[in-house]
Amino acid sequence: MNPLIDSQGDRRPVPWVWLLVGMAVWVSVYANLISFADALVSLLGISRETQLGEAVHFFFYDTPKVLLLLTAIVFIMGVVHTFVSPERTRALLSGKRLGVGNVLAASLGIVTPFCSCSAVPLFIGFLSAGVPLGVTFSFLISAPMVNEVALALLLGMFGWKVAALYLGLGLSVAILSGMVIGRLGMERHLEDWVRAIQTGSAEYADESPDWGERIDAGVTHVKDIVGKVWPYILAGIAVGAGIHGYVPQDFMAGIMGKDAPWWSVPVAVLIGVPMYSNAAGIIPVVEALIGKGAALGTVLAFMMSVIALSLPEMIILRKVMKLPLIATFAGIVAIGILLVGYVFNAVL
Repeated sequence: MNPLIDSQGDRRPVPWVWLLVGMAVWVSVYANLISFADALVSLLGISRETQLGEAVHFFFYDTPKVLLLLTAIVFIMGVVHTFVSPERTRALLSGKRLGVGNVLAASLGIVTPFCSCSAVPLFIGFLSAGVPLGVTFSFLISAPMVNEVALALLLGMFGWKVAALYLGLGLSVAILSGMVIGRLGMERHLEDWVRAIQTGSAEYADESPDWGERIDAGVTHVKDIVGKVWPYILAGIAVGAGIHGYVPQDFMAGIMGKDAPWWSVPVAVLIGVPMYSNAAGIIPVVEALIGKGAALGTVLAFMMSVIALSLPEMIILRKVMKLPLIATFAGIVAIGILLVGYVFNAVL
């Protein structure tokens, strides 16, 4: 039975009140995440000035933040499905000239100051709306790596030349990586439940649903998707919290020096992958490393790997895609990051 029609066949009222209440609760909770995390850390009797306290605070802040973002975006995508089917969305983007969708997605990433884990909800939303796989990857790479926070901090610390070069190379990595992944045709390596959403027929393709049905579709979308991925989100953020704040600056500065051999760039990338931070959190570390004599290109390669190839992100993505696709994504992006590191070291 349609949940919007009662047993007598009458259509029930549109749940605007519940939607407005839900939106108010969402905004209120999201606006108080820092206070919430502070209170929990204080309740546990842990000082945030310690590494343990910072890790616990990070977990209590990032977990609800990512879950709230995922819920909101998936709900919106569920409502959007009632207007535009996944097939129509796919056809619209597929009809564009090669690379246009990747450029648009990567450009969108610039104005979304998400860390890698926070970008995953919108990535899942894109997939569920039928956006091509390669295009979604361009966003997933660009959002954490090339955003206005990173550019503003780089501009303030290192000048416009470094910021502009980082913007150009970062966008190139995001666009080209997405195009390569799209060309490889690896949609079969998405998890079955994601492929079912992408290839399923549009529920409302041949009718005009009312707003009650649209809202109900959004709620169903949340139950289907958030209900499947939330354990992986918790696991990923837990890993990130466990290593947050434990950045061995002296050790890394020693192997990233300006006179270090060629292999210092890939080593810096390998060191960065297990770590987890956003641009605002890692750029002060970058400044400290450069102050200790590290090469700019090597340090930026390390920074890119931290914010675009984090281990917590991979754990969350495992619920969405299979290991061959994760490995391909990580390998292609890592190659792009290595090239950025070598280019920076060569020209600066």
